[in-house]
Amino acid sequence: MTPLFRGLLALLMALAGWSAQALTPQQARAIAEGDNDARAQALAEAVAQGGDAALATYVQAMLDDAVRVTPERVLIVRKDGSAVDAATGAAATLPDDAQDVTNNNRMRRELQAALAALNLFSPERAARAAAIKALADEMEEFKLPLVEKALAAETDAKLKERLGLLRAAVLVASPQREQRLEAARLLSTSGEPSARALLLQRLEAETDPELRTVIAAGIQQIESRLAWGERAGVLVTGFSLGSILLLAALGLAITYGLMGVINMAHGELIMIGAYATYLVQNAFRAWLPNLFDYYVLLAIPASFLAAAAVGAVLERTVIRWLYGRPLETLLATWGISLVLMQSVRSLFGAQNVPVENPAWLSGGLELASNLTLPYNRLAIIVFAGLVLAGVALLISKTRLGLFVRGVTQNRRMAACVGIHTARIDTWAFALGAGLAGLAGCALSQVGNVGPDLGQSYIVDSFMVVVLGGVGQLAGTVWAALGLGLLNKLLEGWAGAVLAKIMVLVFIVVFIQKRPQGLFALKGREA
Repeated sequence: MTPLFRGLLALLMALAGWSAQALTPQQARAIAEGDNDARAQALAEAVAQGGDAALATYVQAMLDDAVRVTPERVLIVRKDGSAVDAATGAAATLPDDAQDVTNNNRMRRELQAALAALNLFSPERAARAAAIKALADEMEEFKLPLVEKALAAETDAKLKERLGLLRAAVLVASPQREQRLEAARLLSTSGEPSARALLLQRLEAETDPELRTVIAAGIQQIESRLAWGERAGVLVTGFSLGSILLLAALGLAITYGLMGVINMAHGELIMIGAYATYLVQNAFRAWLPNLFDYYVLLAIPASFLAAAAVGAVLERTVIRWLYGRPLETLLATWGISLVLMQSVRSLFGAQNVPVENPAWLSGGLELASNLTLPYNRLAIIVFAGLVLAGVALLISKTRLGLFVRGVTQNRRMAACVGIHTARIDTWAFALGAGLAGLAGCALSQVGNVGPDLGQSYIVDSFMVVVLGGVGQLAGTVWAALGLGLLNKLLEGWAGAVLAKIMVLVFIVVFIQKRPQGLFALKGREA
């Protein structure tokens, strides 16, 4: 037991309420100067008296190495270089002879424990939650009175539950049978891996048959909850991968599915979209740093336009001469992909470039102790849905979509009714390339951006389009989501490499049995 908690608990058990007392200059000096035992004891007494906002600020400043001591007073140095009195908060002048306060590892542990103890009674919920988490990392029996006091004062239901689990984590090893039984039952309601570990540890030491039965049943309940969290995590990860495959394959569904061009440079168009996102990010960092968190909103149209422009140039200079000859388009676009990769290496270097998530795409939504949904993955799922809806409306409801469908179904008849087929070819190919650029923008938020980015998705994109049915947008959607889920389910069972092999074998067998894919063309379209 550290001196901090010896003094803290002695006073907590003697007091009926939590009284507040301001930090005094004598306390501030005693915490900052002297040997570690005396400093820890002074800190314990200050915390046990309840303290106020000044004490919490002072402890945090100690942890930040922002406290200076002079013969007359103890000062806190702010980030802007100004100083204030640690006890009163009054502005002060920092003299040249002010001495730094040195905190070794032991004293830092005391300060962190003190800050957690103070924050258990903070009016801010986030501060109380952080304090509970800090105490949970090293929960010991001598902290029990402090937790019980916080439990009695807590009004938030979720935090109250977590405090109850902290209390149970101590009582599960109590010498009193009833307390152990109560703690085991309470821990059984948890879904935390740490609760399972505590019960497993207690099961080995427990001799009472009834308690052993209760503990074993509790372990099974927790494992069942954790298993559901893992299953849900696999499904969410698979759906996220499917959304990424859908974004990568949508452009190919137009250039290959509708136009019949085997575009082996599709992966490099994805790469161009990712590098366009990188350039927009750097521009915001250099010229609009205050708006950096919104750079993605400009990167989305920039990545589309950059890839679409490259696609239009490729169609006008190379692809237009190769319609109706799929093998020649394969060879030509493969050569183009090599040129594009080498161009990016020459401009940006062979190493990956960093693309940073904006603040609102960082972190995740915690649904369970072992299930957290990253915000960037959720954003990609929503983004894929919006892009899909936009493409479906464009192809089925607009004049351009009507012309594209007419040209791809019967080029000569479309030309006879006055459609400029060469212009429609350019627009359609540019649209497919632009969709690839959008995929690159999305991928930049979840993975590395480098010259070889597109190579990881070109094969998967073709698999999605062929499996779904050439020229079928609905088939592309079902194939992308299905392959994403199948990949993740098989990875958990057989590993990443074997899962990939099994998926490839499945696609080969499926295409042998159903060459037209999941959704076949019907009627005059066929």
